[in-house]
Amino acid sequence: MTSHRLLIIFLAFICLPVTADASNESEIAFEHQPSRYSLTKEQIYGGLKKVADYSYNEMAVKEISKNISLFTEKYKERFAIYLKRSGKYTELMREILKESDIPDQLVFLPLIESGFNAYAYSRARAVGYWQFISSTAQKYGLKINWWRDERRDPVKSTVAAARYLRDLYDMFDSWILAMAAYNAGEGKIARALKKTKADDYWTLLKTKHIKKETKNYVPKFIAASLIADSPKDFGFEDIEYNAPLSYDTVTLTSPVDLEVAAQCAETSVEIIQELNPELRRWCTPPDVQEYTLRIPPDSRDTFLENLMNIPEEERLTMDFYRVRKGDTFTKIAKKTGFPMQVILDLNNMEKVMLLQIGMKIYIPPRGKYIPDRGDRVPVRKASYQYKKQNRPKQKI
Repeated sequence: MTSHRLLIIFLAFICLPVTADASNESEIAFEHQPSRYSLTKEQIYGGLKKVADYSYNEMAVKEISKNISLFTEKYKERFAIYLKRSGKYTELMREILKESDIPDQLVFLPLIESGFNAYAYSRARAVGYWQFISSTAQKYGLKINWWRDERRDPVKSTVAAARYLRDLYDMFDSWILAMAAYNAGEGKIARALKKTKADDYWTLLKTKHIKKETKNYVPKFIAASLIADSPKDFGFEDIEYNAPLSYDTVTLTSPVDLEVAAQCAETSVEIIQELNPELRRWCTPPDVQEYTLRIPPDSRDTFLENLMNIPEEERLTMDFYRVRKGDTFTKIAKKTGFPMQVILDLNNMEKVMLLQIGMKIYIPPRGKYIPDRGDRVPVRKASYQYKKQNRPKQKI
């Protein structure tokens, strides 16, 4: 099967006009495509409305072909890594998208957003598999603070992405425009459509009202999706996909160091971190009453049994510094070796406050604080709430 034929088939899928009185000719022509790419009526009528038939749109074919060439030639090695990584998440993400009635094909959107990398971080400060910026992430219920960043969680971020994509579709009545808006923002696409009086994505490509990145976004996605659907047809012969994500969960009512969690699950800290990529620090968040931690499959009973044998005061490591005469936050930062902002964040201080002799200042445990890229960007302050009643009164 040639790449051009694959392009025509896929374009027929995404661009077929779908209305209540769709012609029988369109249905018959589509059903006669090779079985690998045949679609049911339910899939065809999945909501791709107000999109003209661009099956033979030369611009579309040209742009998609260009991206296929990039993925299969210049960036083939990198794209192979993305495909391998996708095996860990697509099964899980597909089920979440299905619950929101999102087209199955959109499970491959993270291929061009992040390469299915939880720790992907863009110049626009978008984070995670689905590359949410902070404002959109929090709008759709994702928590971002000093202790965790749920944009890096494969389940929570996919739930948020499904909600966002569904809202975009409801706004534009087109999955193609929804994807464009996912990249550029709904406001920019709405304004571009209004100014050009266009009602489809491909017409916008001929204008100056959307950026080059957005003009390439949908063709890039189609190219990536085509390859992901049938990698062997595009020269990816021996992709060893990662095993689908599998885990147990435990609900913790008090925070624990990740080292302690690994010990209880009889695994490594690296595995605990891999299963819980939202965690940014050395422990589970102390500022919540309960936290659901992922652990390796079939380890729940072992974990709980081992945890019961560890005294509660030994489960979490937290150091502190007693304020002395003449101390300032700058001096404390120099003495402890931690950036002043880290100390302020950990103690939930919005600004530099008056220090009192004897005041207890919490600091990260030695050797366990490792800054991540998010530390360069101000986020909601952390607070050490666990057993807060035992903390001394702080006079400010």
